[in-house]
Amino acid sequence: MRAVKKSICMNTHKNYYWRIAGFYFFYYAFIGMFAPYWSLYLKSIHLNAVEISILLSVQPVMRMLAPNMWGWLADYTGKRLMVIKLAATLSAVCYMGVFFTTSFWGMLLVLCMMSFFWSASMPLVEATTMTYLGKHSVRYGRLRSWGSIGFIATVVGLGYAFDHIAIAWLLWAGLICEVGILLFSRQIPHTEIVAHHTDSQPVKQIVLQKRVLALLGACFMMSVAHGPYYTFYSIYLVDHGYSKSAIGGLWALGVICEIGVFFVMPWLSQRFGYTRILMFSFACAVARFLMIGWCVDMVVVLLIAQVLHAATFGAYHAASVGLIHEFFKGRHQSKGQALFGSFTYGAGGMVGGLASGPLWQHLGSTTMFSFSAGVSLLGLILMVWKLRLTQTTAVPT
Repeated sequence: MRAVKKSICMNTHKNYYWRIAGFYFFYYAFIGMFAPYWSLYLKSIHLNAVEISILLSVQPVMRMLAPNMWGWLADYTGKRLMVIKLAATLSAVCYMGVFFTTSFWGMLLVLCMMSFFWSASMPLVEATTMTYLGKHSVRYGRLRSWGSIGFIATVVGLGYAFDHIAIAWLLWAGLICEVGILLFSRQIPHTEIVAHHTDSQPVKQIVLQKRVLALLGACFMMSVAHGPYYTFYSIYLVDHGYSKSAIGGLWALGVICEIGVFFVMPWLSQRFGYTRILMFSFACAVARFLMIGWCVDMVVVLLIAQVLHAATFGAYHAASVGLIHEFFKGRHQSKGQALFGSFTYGAGGMVGGLASGPLWQHLGSTTMFSFSAGVSLLGLILMVWKLRLTQTTAVPT
């Protein structure tokens, strides 16, 4: 009987794993469709650089505004899964608007509505995943790696496809991803939130701790630094003679390296601690953006720069989510992940994206990527100044 119970438990655990993995796959497959190629689609419908930078800043703006509201709603009602399903449904419905407009204002409206709901679900799924993993939270990277696989599937597949078909087919790829997100949002398992002694404290009391402020400030800088990269990297490579399949390959190379880091994060976390990993990631970001900005015609250097994506996103993301999970406990988990997403990927991505348009148009691509390197350096300085003593080490598996 015990053996049967143990088998049932293991099968349930495995099923839950694939449910969460499926959501990550399609969510980041959508990003793999959007981040490298949406700017090319917008350029194909004759929008200028400033309009493109504004439209690509819509998602970061909504990631800044929406998750806090949705995170508060999930924690207040205690119905996290219901909020995830609602957000995924409305996101898919609003996305359909991209098929009916090619104007700047029409596209702005559609992206605002879609992104408001699309950005709501991931912080809640992140909180669900960390709760589901429990004391094995160091395994987060391996589960999250399915998102990276989804990203690679779209970025490589579409890269080769767009060498032979019109970029307008991108809209249908996005719809497939939205439907996948919707279907797997209904498979996310229910998780019980473990009570913690900080539950009675206002979340503001946690946020105002120096170590939390330092982490949020540094991660804000990292997102600002990546804004120009996500907005103009593909256009930048096209302008320098790279084919769309080559562009897809370069994006994929970075994510393949990111997956590798996700799988070794348990060892890295136990050996070095989250804070040291973050410091190393910021140092790599400085080097990476200088390579991209100054050595675009040197393929070997560009390949090395993409390999560094393993640090500037893979290790960085896993370590920062791990620290947020340790800083925000109990009923503050959803709010903590939402606040992190809003302030960093939201506000930081918005600032970086909006700054990239004028930098690209008036000062040139080299200056724009040098700006990214400088902002990364500021984040590193903040980490060393305020967070270096927080040598948090993950719990062993």
